[in-house]
Amino acid sequence: MTRGILIAGNESTLSQAIEAEAAKRVEHFAIALIPNRLSDPVRTSPFAGAADDPSGAASPAKTSVDTARLPLQWNPGSPISARALVLASESRLEHTDEAILICAPPSIRRAAAELSMTDIEILVNDHVKAWFSLVRELAALFRARRSGILALVYSELGPGGGKDDAADILGPSALASFRAFTRSLLASASGEPYLTLGFSGSDAGDEAGFASFIFRILDEGNRRNNGRLHKYGKLGIFR
Repeated sequence: MTRGILIAGNESTLSQAIEAEAAKRVEHFAIALIPNRLSDPVRTSPFAGAADDPSGAASPAKTSVDTARLPLQWNPGSPISARALVLASESRLEHTDEAILICAPPSIRRAAAELSMTDIEILVNDHVKAWFSLVRELAALFRARRSGILALVYSELGPGGGKDDAADILGPSALASFRAFTRSLLASASGEPYLTLGFSGSDAGDEAGFASFIFRILDEGNRRNNGRLHKYGKLGIFR
């Protein structure tokens, strides 16, 4: 029986690398992307840049991923949509065995007085509230089935930007929320019948290596990894 893999998060070089690793393992995987609903173009996080070939040519790996991906609709700010997403994943994949949630929030570089109330609401709904709703639905599914893997992925990198750029106020706040949420879920993992694993990366530019590292641990399915934060970075791979 093939693995049912659901990937959720905003489109980024990291999510694309994770999709490529998934395509190596299963014929189809489900993907739910957070739409970009912010009012103005923004600078992305270190792991959120585009990874497309500037020539426009489709590589064999990209073609393989495009064939394998099953896009699902998701309104991140809606708890009802989170439930519909999990049901859709179950329907398209027949069973959802692994859910990989990737937090790489966009960066909004404006002074506090210049922040748009619309952008504040969108960022909180799509990059903070969304994870609580989706994890709730996935946890209920995995608990009822008494199996499954919940993987939470984020970057440890700073917000970046040049010395003359305004500070990014919202992006790091959303990331800090996800990081704290991940650590709380890991702390409570021992009481659940499914596995909860955390992954953090600190090496921008090596998203492929980070994605390979993530899947190597997921492939093991080792219960000893339950509740652990697995780190990947320049100082070496350590767990």
